[in-house]
Amino acid sequence: MKKLALHWQIIIGLVLGLIYGLIAANAGWQDFTADWIAPWGKMFINMLKMIAVPLVLISLINGISGLKDVSQLSSMGGKTIGIYIATTVMAITIGLVMVNIIKPGDSFSDEIKQQLVSQNVEKAQSAEENAIAQQNSGPLQFLVDMVPSNIFLSAGNNRNMLQVIFFALLFGIALIIAPDQSKVEPIKKFFDGANEVILKMVDIIMYFAPIGVFALLGNIMVELAGDDPAAAVEILKGLGVYSLTVIFSLAIMVFVMYPLILKFLAGYSYKRFFSGIAPAQLLAFSTSSSAATLPLTMERCEEKLGVSNKVASFVLPLGATINMDGTSCYQAVAAVFIAQVYGMELGVSEQLTIVLTATLASIGSAAVPGAGIIMLAIVLGAVGIPLEGISLIFAVDRILDMCRTVVNVTGDATVATIVAKTENELIPHPVER
Repeated sequence: MKKLALHWQIIIGLVLGLIYGLIAANAGWQDFTADWIAPWGKMFINMLKMIAVPLVLISLINGISGLKDVSQLSSMGGKTIGIYIATTVMAITIGLVMVNIIKPGDSFSDEIKQQLVSQNVEKAQSAEENAIAQQNSGPLQFLVDMVPSNIFLSAGNNRNMLQVIFFALLFGIALIIAPDQSKVEPIKKFFDGANEVILKMVDIIMYFAPIGVFALLGNIMVELAGDDPAAAVEILKGLGVYSLTVIFSLAIMVFVMYPLILKFLAGYSYKRFFSGIAPAQLLAFSTSSSAATLPLTMERCEEKLGVSNKVASFVLPLGATINMDGTSCYQAVAAVFIAQVYGMELGVSEQLTIVLTATLASIGSAAVPGAGIIMLAIVLGAVGIPLEGISLIFAVDRILDMCRTVVNVTGDATVATIVAKTENELIPHPVER
């Protein structure tokens, strides 16, 4: 019997998790779910986080050390960052256009506004404090944060992925320009072999993906429902128009913009692209984390899309850190939505400020669940929208976080494919390992 493809296994896990979550929420199985179901999801996430840092470190060093000279790295780096910034601006613009057309804030009742604000005051205050701290840190703080003072501490924290990338870049460049290449050749071979082992570890972890996804989705559904599923449904209805605006904007990026970019810049079939990257998209939806999905994204890009290890090991880890197309699109919709709820009119200058602020805030943002809320607080502060308004969207943020992470990961893979094509590093018919 032919083995079921990974993406179908993950879809089955998703569906069963959603069904279980609905049954558990209505049957009052909150304690059982927390004690016996949720831990499996946490273990799966921990395994993904466990492999993320060594994967990025080893793959990036291995990829860079294979370059002929540093000029190749600067060429690839310039293209990568330029395309990432362009797609981010595109995503924000789409979000602004859709939210101004649909106007989801006008369909929000006063009763639901007051209920959501009162339920989430503490969360809104926490986001405000974090945003203020980041705004007061200075214009060049993001550059300071890129440079690790202790690489071992940085490697022990997935939120410092940019510091790991910085170290790997520096190490890889040093390998290229070392005067006596005969002495560093064993080091290059070590990282080449270690890269093979790490990729096989990813394969092993992916065997547990369906179970992990089932546990994650089942637990999320129970947490959303809380102790009163009926009340949760009423709140979700009130936020339905806002949620659909976000999802429709994200769908435009995935099904319109990325296919067009791939077609014109890489001549790549989006059907083949979607088929290859689907398991990573499903895992991104389940985990809400670009960093946690990174191991699978790299594997699918290399084995299914034909992106060389040299390109994938550089472009994808960088994208998981600085490319937040889905999150940026969501911020544009959320900011204008909150303004509409408060009866504020945002002019062209304010909306251009949203584009600029959201683009800058996305660079270096942690590729973990919930990071978008901190970025949103920064955007709201830049255009004078009350930060308490964040509390209006907490009820559906978890689900939307899952959707926007899919866009983030799809954007990373799209840019990796384009860069590989321009660098002549795209294999037409990749052979699986």
